[in-house]
Amino acid sequence: MLCGVDEAGAGPLAGPVYAAAVILPRDAELPGLNDSKKISEKKREKLYELITGQAEAWNVARVEAKEIDRIDILNARMLVMQRAIEGLSKKPDLSLIDGNRDHGSRNRISVPHWAIVHGDGLSASIAAASILAKVSRDRYAAGDMDQAYPQYQFARHKGYGTKLHFAMLDIYGPCPAHRKTFLKKWEARRG
Repeated sequence: MLCGVDEAGAGPLAGPVYAAAVILPRDAELPGLNDSKKISEKKREKLYELITGQAEAWNVARVEAKEIDRIDILNARMLVMQRAIEGLSKKPDLSLIDGNRDHGSRNRISVPHWAIVHGDGLSASIAAASILAKVSRDRYAAGDMDQAYPQYQFARHKGYGTKLHFAMLDIYGPCPAHRKTFLKKWEARRG
């Protein structure tokens, strides 16, 4: 039983990093399935429903901004992918991990796995995981984070370092959702 694993949200200045693990049946019908970065938000939302409806097992996990600051983003990425795999209702024989890294200085993928560079474009299960992770993170940023801190307009930029986001940081400074270790350039600009 193969499981695809991918993460979303490693680069934003705010919010958690997410990962998903997905075990697809061989006969899954997911028209237009691809790397989440290569399809529209509307298509990702449709695929999210198809994937969660057809998957033999799926799980989404996250690591919060405070923990990212404590252990660094590479370790957070490994931790969240491991959590996603461990949360599956079925144990995979092999996990296919998107990327070329399977460990940081503190955290590692400890289940049997293969790391596959550009795996989200090569494996249906990794592409499915990329969709679940991206949609889950975007929903959280545009929903919970935006409601908790409306002045930052997270629904518009999802925590990424856009012009708008930097302008809001200039006005309001960081909030608890921000990754403090990701704000070094912004802090340096402010003198």
